[in-house]
Amino acid sequence: MSKKRKTVIDGNNVSEMYTFFLGGYEQKVLIEGKSKELPVVITLHGGPGTPIPFSAGCRGMFPEFTDNFLMVYWDQLGCGINDYKIDERFTVDSFVNMTLDLIKEVKKLFPGNPLYLFAMSWGSILSAKVLENAGALVDGVVVWGQIIKQVFFSEEVFHALETSKLPSKKMERIKGIDRKNFSSKDMELLSGSIRKYTYGYINKKGKKAPMGSMIYGLFTSPDYTFRDFKAVVLNGYLGNIALWKEILAMDLSEVLTSVKIPYVMIQGDTDIVASTKEAKELSEQSENDFLKCRIVGNSGHLPGSEGMEAVLEALKSFCGNERGSL
Repeated sequence: MSKKRKTVIDGNNVSEMYTFFLGGYEQKVLIEGKSKELPVVITLHGGPGTPIPFSAGCRGMFPEFTDNFLMVYWDQLGCGINDYKIDERFTVDSFVNMTLDLIKEVKKLFPGNPLYLFAMSWGSILSAKVLENAGALVDGVVVWGQIIKQVFFSEEVFHALETSKLPSKKMERIKGIDRKNFSSKDMELLSGSIRKYTYGYINKKGKKAPMGSMIYGLFTSPDYTFRDFKAVVLNGYLGNIALWKEILAMDLSEVLTSVKIPYVMIQGDTDIVASTKEAKELSEQSENDFLKCRIVGNSGHLPGSEGMEAVLEALKSFCGNERGSL
């Protein structure tokens, strides 16, 4: 561990790995921040099953966040430090219930602190459905890459692929995918094609996030074993199709247009996975002052440096620490 990271950890008044029962499963959750009085931010990572950038292994890695918030880092059941086989028994609601349990446990520890959610991609399904079930528990939500509907299988995605350099044979295979009876290989083909042939995932013009240093930070984490580190990628979600079938059938439009607390969707301008076009239109048409959409240039579905700066700015704005509107 670097001296800089150790200094950050030593300077945090809160820096502890807790064990909670979430949805009936024992799970480890890291909470850290400069002071017990800071607002709480619970992070809901993407995937399903991809605990990056915020994970239970990132103690001391994000002082720009822990100086301002009590950060709650949860590797959702099935990955990272909470690796577990995710079979067809698990549904989206299983993870919504775990999220609700986590919120309640954190509120017991810090009952007077404002509590916000930061969600990415798949995590945005959880944040939206939490508000549908128990919105009174949360004071605000910031999302990067809000999933609304028609993930992957949208006209926007197909147009982007058809006008790219994707080989015609692969395009024909993609067009032939049965949306109700697809395989993990079908999903790999589709997501891999978006990643390689479009700016849907990563906009190559933008300033990249320091992925190398983040991966090294997890590898040298004081909380991760090598098995936990490996389970950031190779974990209990491998081969799971049941969750994806639920995700692809979802339409969260009504849930989002009905939010009753500040809900900020931050989108990369070239994101077609969680469509920025769809998020912008939904925000404009909702006539709901709580639902906002902010677009970050030269960014795709995965945030670069500008994206993470926009997330931090939005969270600070909830607390009145930043001037200006979202």
